Amino acid sequence: MGTMTFGEQNTLEEGVEQLNLAFDHYGVNFIDTAELYPVPGKKETQGKTDETVAAFLKGRKREDVILATKVCGYSEMTWMPREELDTPTSLTKKQILYSVNASLKRLGTDYIDLLQLHWPDRYCGGLFGQPDFDPNQVRKDAVAFEETLEALQQLVKEGKVRYVGVSNETPFGVCSLVELAKNNPDLYPRIVSIQNSYSLVVRKDFEAGLAEACYHHKVSLLPYSPLAGGSLSNKYQRDELPQGARYTMFPGFMDRYWGSQNEAAVTEYAKIAAAKDMSPSTLALSWCYHREHVASTIIGATSISQLKEDIEAYDTRLDDETKAKINQVYKKYTDPTKFA
Repeated sequence: MGTMTFGEQNTLEEGVEQLNLAFDHYGVNFIDTAELYPVPGKKETQGKTDETVAAFLKGRKREDVILATKVCGYSEMTWMPREELDTPTSLTKKQILYSVNASLKRLGTDYIDLLQLHWPDRYCGGLFGQPDFDPNQVRKDAVAFEETLEALQQLVKEGKVRYVGVSNETPFGVCSLVELAKNNPDLYPRIVSIQNSYSLVVRKDFEAGLAEACYHHKVSLLPYSPLAGGSLSNKYQRDELPQGARYTMFPGFMDRYWGSQNEAAVTEYAKIAAAKDMSPSTLALSWCYHREHVASTIIGATSISQLKEDIEAYDTRLDDETKAKINQVYKKYTDPTKFA
């Protein structure tokens, strides 16, 4: 269960209502948050999502909930709470330790089940719709993997974190982190998961390189944005966006879903769904839920009706004919968000 809308698009009360429904009625016990949330990230709302999660946790057995959060990688967000004020976020040991302690306080718990590095400290290209890797953009001052892993190991030994993972990572990052832990098990913890964007229209990046690396290194995929920013619901038209739609809240960030082949691809997938008398969202989520290399999918909603549809899509299994039609569209629109 993703929570990034809680505190911005949803009130605390609405967020708790969603979490209660997901947990009590559907048995969803994995909750994913982040120190940055809600999105879009800003000083005025930072931490509101954690407050919502904390309210949900009150009165429940902590061991019944798998709680995941994230610490920011490098960014110019100098307003994020840090021991040293007005400093960019990064994955230094000092910042990670401070971030986790602050998260624990906001969440009202003494441990985190899964701590994830929200995005790399180094430049790697392709992040959040940015252009792919360009050697000329490499930053020489990026925090070394060793320092970051040292901080994570300390948190694990202190009992504040049970497992560690990454998010928005690349094959290079996954393999580097795994090898360091493999060769130095007493110094560094081994990553167990990766949370990357993955959907019918954003799959090439993972399947072309990360899938192999994660399979051999036993790093589980936790896809986020399985509906590609909501576009795969096929509810949004460029000139008829409802107030509060995510597309209107992320200037520039959602452009890859508009100024690209994505709209054409979404239309094709919607036709496949209609032929099987299911909603486009159900088709997209069922496909993602049951992919062989997917461990668990991060879903989010701004309404109870959306949440029910998202969760209940898990009970839908796509037949071979539908999968074949999906593969045909994939061959035509292999990486649609990157091509106009």
